Amino acid sequence: MAENLIIDKSKSRKDRYEELLPQIESLISYEDNLIANLANVAASLKQTFDFFWVGFYITEDQETLVLGPFQGPIACTRIPSGKGVCGTAMAKACTLLVPDVDQFPGHIACSSDSKSEIVVPGFKDNKVVLILDIDSDKVEDFDETDQVALETLMRIIEARL
Repeated sequence: MAENLIIDKSKSRKDRYEELLPQIESLISYEDNLIANLANVAASLKQTFDFFWVGFYITEDQETLVLGPFQGPIACTRIPSGKGVCGTAMAKACTLLVPDVDQFPGHIACSSDSKSEIVVPGFKDNKVVLILDIDSDKVEDFDETDQVALETLMRIIEARL
């Protein structure tokens, strides 16, 4: 099992994702515990990209997201479906890329330092069971490169659910 990431941080974000995703897949292939795997995924993303906040929310009852493993400052513990970026992604069952969180109606500001966000749902039996939430302290920090790579990452995680 790999316990160190091998990432060339001088490479483009796309190239770093291409290096990172196979390493994450290998890392979580040896562990059956979801919390342990999500913790390592959050740490891997934080270490590779130095995002402001990286973490997961887990559906409790298809109505509420509950904070799971994360890296970064303290976060909102519970988010109702349909509220904020994460709750909206859960309700709509789709990825949301938010260039400026201050322009997102109903944004929940767990930290005023968060400026942009990408949220990617994970599915089991066609239901949203978890959310990957990544915040940046820079406006417009995420784009299609992030969306494609992070949706691929969620498919890797879903295969372990």
